[in-house]
Amino acid sequence: MDIIHVNFNMIGNEKLKKTILFLLMVASLYADAKVYIGSNLGYFDERFSEDIEAKSSSYMAKIKAGYGDREAYAIEFSLDYYDNKSKIFSQDDSKKFAMNVELVKAFDLNIYVNPFFKAGFGAGYLNVDREFEDILHYGTFNLGAGMFIPVNEHFDFELGYDYKAVSYEGIDTIVQQISYASHMNIVYFGFNLRF
Repeated sequence: MDIIHVNFNMIGNEKLKKTILFLLMVASLYADAKVYIGSNLGYFDERFSEDIEAKSSSYMAKIKAGYGDREAYAIEFSLDYYDNKSKIFSQDDSKKFAMNVELVKAFDLNIYVNPFFKAGFGAGYLNVDREFEDILHYGTFNLGAGMFIPVNEHFDFELGYDYKAVSYEGIDTIVQQISYASHMNIVYFGFNLRF
């Protein structure tokens, strides 16, 4: 491994020195990082706030891409699909889709699995059948935990749990505009391919 010597005295601007030092530290954090893709299949249970006694449960799927190390940090982008079959917002609430970005922190504890935690945000939409609306948008705050089960250098299984605090956009009724919030719990199993 080559060692790069940087003479910071040759750099005149203090702000430039700090920027270069920060970039070198970030590069060292991700020295062993890899691009990965994966897929998850799971089951979700969504429960709404106390003023509306409603719930929705069904299957979900996720495809994702990320950059990082399964023993340290990663950033992950994902697309979710929920097989929603509820009648909460209309007589025929249909499929639900979302896009998420999450920061993943994994740990190498010298055991067969690598536990992880993750946090992030998401945004999506739900197909509804209302007189003046056919799409209802929502945002989420995401937390999760689980474990990577490495098979080899390029492949691992993933077992996890996600919690999403969901906030839906307001719905216009004849009398007022109503906004709903819910809590979504998801358990899933998936796999990742690392390049």
